[in-house]
Amino acid sequence: MSLVKSKQRVVDHGEVFTPAWMVEAMLDLVKDETERIDARFLEPACGSGNFIMRILQRKLAAVEIKYGKSDFERRHFALYALMCVYGIELLADNVEECRANALEIFAEYTNVNEDDDLYQAAMHVLKHNILHGDALSMRARDGQPIAFAEWGYLGKGKYQRRDFRLDVLTGSSNFTAEGSLFGKHEIFTPIKTYPPMTVRDLAIDGVGDKPSESV
Repeated sequence: MSLVKSKQRVVDHGEVFTPAWMVEAMLDLVKDETERIDARFLEPACGSGNFIMRILQRKLAAVEIKYGKSDFERRHFALYALMCVYGIELLADNVEECRANALEIFAEYTNVNEDDDLYQAAMHVLKHNILHGDALSMRARDGQPIAFAEWGYLGKGKYQRRDFRLDVLTGSSNFTAEGSLFGKHEIFTPIKTYPPMTVRDLAIDGVGDKPSESV
């Protein structure tokens, strides 16, 4: 893969992609976390997903080791692994590429296609986890504050979603000793909480998603 798409994009946006060997070396610095299914990662300038793809692949490998003997658990924890990876990207074409790359890895691992509810649920998750915006201003492309969905797996095929504003999360980082994107201190108040959802519920919700929209 080329490290640049065009010289003009380098001039305009400073866009240079991280080579694969460097991605691996950097992720190895936090190897245990990359191999933990529920560890959350946010890439604030995710490009087309060089880091996100490798983090997802490591997480899915962990899913296979722990849940590979149960198709039900394997599928649901694979989706949960996807739910724990986040990205922000300034350029629209990179946003779409990043989502597509992550979806391809997920679909290949779970052996699903676009007719499967799990595939549609994954698309829905990616539209809320890989956002088109500016990480420096913490604003989405429409000028609204960036908000992320915190996904939790409740077990037995049920997921919980809570939405948080990124500026609140980063401004309140001193209130958590866990070093997590979403803290447990009372100041971490979601802007919206959803009822528990199944894969089917997520797939149905995804039908109403608008292309390239953030929450």
